[in-house]
Amino acid sequence: MSITGFLTDSTLCIGCKACEVACKEWNGVEADGYDWSGYSYDNTGAVGASTWRHVKFVEQTPVPGFGGNAGELASWTFSSDVCKHCENAGCLEACPTGSIVRTEFGGVYIQPDICNGCGYCVSSCPFGVVERNQKDGRAFKCTFCYDRQKVGLQPACAKACPTESIKFGELDQLRLRAQERLEELHSRGMEDATLYDPLDSSVGGTHAIFILRGDPRTFNLPPSPDVPTIYLKKSWTSSAIAGALLLGGTLLAFWAENKNGRRRNAR
Repeated sequence: MSITGFLTDSTLCIGCKACEVACKEWNGVEADGYDWSGYSYDNTGAVGASTWRHVKFVEQTPVPGFGGNAGELASWTFSSDVCKHCENAGCLEACPTGSIVRTEFGGVYIQPDICNGCGYCVSSCPFGVVERNQKDGRAFKCTFCYDRQKVGLQPACAKACPTESIKFGELDQLRLRAQERLEELHSRGMEDATLYDPLDSSVGGTHAIFILRGDPRTFNLPPSPDVPTIYLKKSWTSSAIAGALLLGGTLLAFWAENKNGRRRNAR
């Protein structure tokens, strides 16, 4: 079974949000409401329990030259965000009920009928993707369209994207395509184009990689994401030291009290 992934090319995204709509329609995800956020034209805000694909609007100071608008016009960059399906998934490691599993395609899947709503996965996600549903408390995120993949179909978001900004396929092949695309963009003067693929971080790489222009943090992508469990050794060591100091202090207090008691009795 091939290991699949997403390659999202933000240089091709036009902000149409077709991927968001297709995701909601196929998976039966509830609406986010129609409240005006006031943040550019981005009203869904971020990936969450009711937004498994989110097109981020980044409003920037006009950039002259390649890829920029005229100086007197506003400039936008768009990028479709999604669960990264980490190779070392913090949510999977933290789940106490076994509701989160790794599928044969490499995706990280939350089984809603097993989730008990404890929320451990929410705090363990280095990308802030997993969120609990406010109505029933269970955690939800992108399923990688596991049901579609099982019958040989690509995820709904990739199928609906009109500019092919979202590409789906074997992960190794997508990485090769990403390098070819970067070479093309650099040759056209877009020297700030980079590939976000955190292979050297503690997450060990992701199944959703991104071609971006500029700082990844602008797109809610941390430069070096960490799985929270890597801090366990330091935490347990600190706890053990603190416990030893408390025990030592307690024993010293008892010893001092007993010594003073013997002195009083001797008098």
